[in-house]
Amino acid sequence: MAQTLNILVTGANGQLGREVRLLAHESCHRFVFTDVVETEGEQTERLDITDAEAVRRCVQERHIQVVINCAAYTNVDAAETDEARAELLNATAPHNLAMAIREAGGLLIHISTDYVFGAEPYNTPCREDQQGTPTGAYGRTKLHGEQFIRESGADYVIIRTAWLYSEYGRNFLKTMLQLTSTRPTLKVVFDQVGTPTYALDLARAIMSVVADYNVFRTQATDTRYLRDGVYHYSNEGVCSWYDFAKAIADFAGHMQCDIQPCHSNEFPSPVARPAYSVLDKTKIKETFGLQIPHWMESLKKCMEKIMQ
Repeated sequence: MAQTLNILVTGANGQLGREVRLLAHESCHRFVFTDVVETEGEQTERLDITDAEAVRRCVQERHIQVVINCAAYTNVDAAETDEARAELLNATAPHNLAMAIREAGGLLIHISTDYVFGAEPYNTPCREDQQGTPTGAYGRTKLHGEQFIRESGADYVIIRTAWLYSEYGRNFLKTMLQLTSTRPTLKVVFDQVGTPTYALDLARAIMSVVADYNVFRTQATDTRYLRDGVYHYSNEGVCSWYDFAKAIADFAGHMQCDIQPCHSNEFPSPVARPAYSVLDKTKIKETFGLQIPHWMESLKKCMEKIMQ
């Protein structure tokens, strides 16, 4: 019989964390939502995950059995001049969480990124066992976080995702909605290809992992979670940022904005972004029995919520 789990969610006021909050209302589990940023109307406990002792104390005192780490330093450009801070949040903090949950005998679900790839000229979807080749500090620090988790001895599920958006916070979708409603013309890069991910879909995938782990805890004789490892999750399909922007404008009815494709070098950046970072999702679909929606289907659902 499945148990009620105590689940710690970090970065609970970010895009993904807030989608996990929504799904928590439908769950039998007990959630502890933490962040260092306050959001009006959201009950949140303050937890600095860069403080190893604070993390350990929280996990022990709240009898946490699963940690869902949605927290990260995600400013790709700023990470180039603030790598120490990015390393602290993207590598040291996940290590703190892994060590605490290992001591508690639980599971860490950690969110990573397609930016661990990029330096190699891939033209087929990236697999989980592919060597990480980050092009900048953000990807480098996220890859370090993955390595620390794997070396910690904790049970873990690392989920790499890409191009995350939602109705919450700041993201490409909301930026494009604003720009295409106010500008007559707009240039968007077409030489970076990947797949958008609706944060609510990713949150549902995370809850599927939680459900599977809950069954494992009640049935397994093994001490290690047999499904631990690295997985990829994004929505299905492939597009460029230009295609993504066009779809957003079309769904919103912003036909007055002339959106034109352009090359990445027309928008100079401190870091080269992956030119092709489509993720192969075969493993997570087969392991957890997931059906993943196409990115356009999920985009439409998200936009309907925003435009209500």
